[in-house]
Amino acid sequence: MARHFLTLNDVTNEELKNILNWADEIKKNPGKYSGELKDKTLLMIFAKPSLRTRVSFEVGITQLGGHGIYYDISTSPMGKKETIGDTAKTSSRYVDIVMARLFEHSDIEEYAENSDVPVINALTNFSHPCQIVADLQTIKEKKGELMGLKLAYLGDSNNNVTHSLICGCTKVGMNISVGCPKGEVFMPQKKVVDEGKKIAEETGGSVTITHNAEEAVKDADVVYTDSWMSYHIKAEEKEERMKTLMPYQVNRELMDRAKPDAIFMNCLPAMRGMEQTAEVIDGPQSVVFDEAENRLHAQKAVMLFLLGKFK
Repeated sequence: MARHFLTLNDVTNEELKNILNWADEIKKNPGKYSGELKDKTLLMIFAKPSLRTRVSFEVGITQLGGHGIYYDISTSPMGKKETIGDTAKTSSRYVDIVMARLFEHSDIEEYAENSDVPVINALTNFSHPCQIVADLQTIKEKKGELMGLKLAYLGDSNNNVTHSLICGCTKVGMNISVGCPKGEVFMPQKKVVDEGKKIAEETGGSVTITHNAEEAVKDADVVYTDSWMSYHIKAEEKEERMKTLMPYQVNRELMDRAKPDAIFMNCLPAMRGMEQTAEVIDGPQSVVFDEAENRLHAQKAVMLFLLGKFK
């Protein structure tokens, strides 16, 4: 039975830590793994635009000795003329592994249920596990450890990145503090928060939800934010959302409330003057491009793990 990676809960705490160690090793010694996936084919299914996801996965499979196929489902019968299940059953007869960047999380779950090969979630409306593996790799690089660190996430928090950060941080024993406006529109889903708190009881981490940005970021080792205008947000909502979210903008004053050596992260793309100021994202504490690079190494580790090359 194929092993899938749809959320970070698809791996154990120990497996996540191993994947991070492998990602570090791959980054340091890429040539050592250049033939590990020789003659393997990765199908890359895209329903959403992408820069980092497409390029990092295609380069990754190529550097491992395999081949990537880009498949834009805007020109596909998947989910229209043909069911998602039938698409999965067919494609898994051709390829060795699949990554999919879809809108609805239920769609990738349906695809995985019908696939005979591993399926990687490269982003849905609920979860973005590959991003968080790269984030944790970056934090570990910069701080030397993960256990006991505090990550402050600020802004719109009812999204895939926040959900996956809550899961990922607690799995490695970190403390995550989410600062966001009140209400279901902006707060992380309750089931995710409850699950994160349960994991934290085992690992020594913690989950805090606050509506005070200064409280969220106080003494943080990592300050993180993400787009205020996700793909599903209508353009006409921008002005009202900016008014609501502006108190959570990561600016110099807010960064100064974190630890002096705190790092700033954003999974990109980023809008200067919205979720963060240019002074912060282009400043010395920003590691956003190291974070973006690590998508390549982290995803290589995930592919090798799912295909049984790492145990």
